[in-house]
Amino acid sequence: MSDSTAPTDDVWTVQRILQWTADFLQQKEVESPRLEAELMLAHARNCQRIRLYTDFETPLADDERARMRDFVKRRAGREPLAYITGRKEFYGRDFAVGSGVLVPRPETETLIDVCLEHIPPDQAVKVCEVGFGSGCIAVTLAKQCSRVSVDATDVSSHAMSFATQNVANHEVGQQVTLFEGDGFGPLPREPAGRFDGIVSNPPYIREDEMAMLMPEVAVHEPREALVSGADGLVLVRRLVSEAVDWLTEDGWMVLELDPAQCERVVELFRAAGFAKTAIHQDLSGNDRVVSAERS
Repeated sequence: MSDSTAPTDDVWTVQRILQWTADFLQQKEVESPRLEAELMLAHARNCQRIRLYTDFETPLADDERARMRDFVKRRAGREPLAYITGRKEFYGRDFAVGSGVLVPRPETETLIDVCLEHIPPDQAVKVCEVGFGSGCIAVTLAKQCSRVSVDATDVSSHAMSFATQNVANHEVGQQVTLFEGDGFGPLPREPAGRFDGIVSNPPYIREDEMAMLMPEVAVHEPREALVSGADGLVLVRRLVSEAVDWLTEDGWMVLELDPAQCERVVELFRAAGFAKTAIHQDLSGNDRVVSAERS
C-alpha cells in the first residue's frame, strides 16, 4: 500500500484496509490474497488474526498503517510472507524464519511422519540431520520424541542464527546440537555407525529450473538451499554414498525430493548397499520422500 495508489480522503479502518490490500495483492497475482492481507495486518497491529474481525470499524493508528504500508510493498515485490512476518507454522508449531533460510513447506511434514515411523517410542535414538535450515525438522523430531537426540549440520551462518533461536524457543537444547559446516564434515569424528538415522531435506532443484520458479523462491530464498547441479542430485549422491559410514548396522535414512527424482534415488540407495527402500507420498499425493534401511 502506498499513498500514491491508495485513497487518503477518509479513515482507514481495519475492514477497509483488509479489502484494499486483498484487492491489491490479487492484482499482483499473489496466492490467497485475503488470507495474506489478514496475516500482515495482524502482524502490523501485533494482535491475533481473530481480533481483526472484532475490530472491523477500528481506525488504524499511524504507526500501524506505516508498518502495513511497508509489509504490502514488500509482498507486492514477491518477498515471502514468512520473511515479512518472521514466522512460519510447521507441524503445528511456530518457527522463526527470515532472509537466508528456506521457508518450511507443508510437504516437508511428510518427511517428519516417515522419520517417526522409524523411531521406536520407548528407545533412545540418535539422529543426524544434514542441512537444518530454520531447524524445523530437528526441533520437531525432538518435540515429538523426548528420547531422540539430533546432531544437525548446515553450511549457512544465517541458518545457524535462526535454528539456534528456534532450538531455544522450543526448549530442546538438551536434545538438539547444531554444527556449522558442510554435510557430515563438522560432526565429531567418532567411530563409524554412530547414528540410528539420517534425515535431510537437501537442495534438489535443477539449475535450469530456477528461472521457472515463483519469484518468492527464485529471487528471495537462498540458492544454496535449493539448487544442486544439472540434475538436482549432486548433494543427494554424496549424502547417500557417505551415509553408510555414519549409520548403525540397521540404520535408516530419509530424504525429501522432487517427485521425478524418487525412483532414481531408490536406485542410488540400492547401489550404496541399502537393503530396504520405499517411496512415500505427500498430502497432495505426489511422490515426495524416499526412505532406506541398511538391513
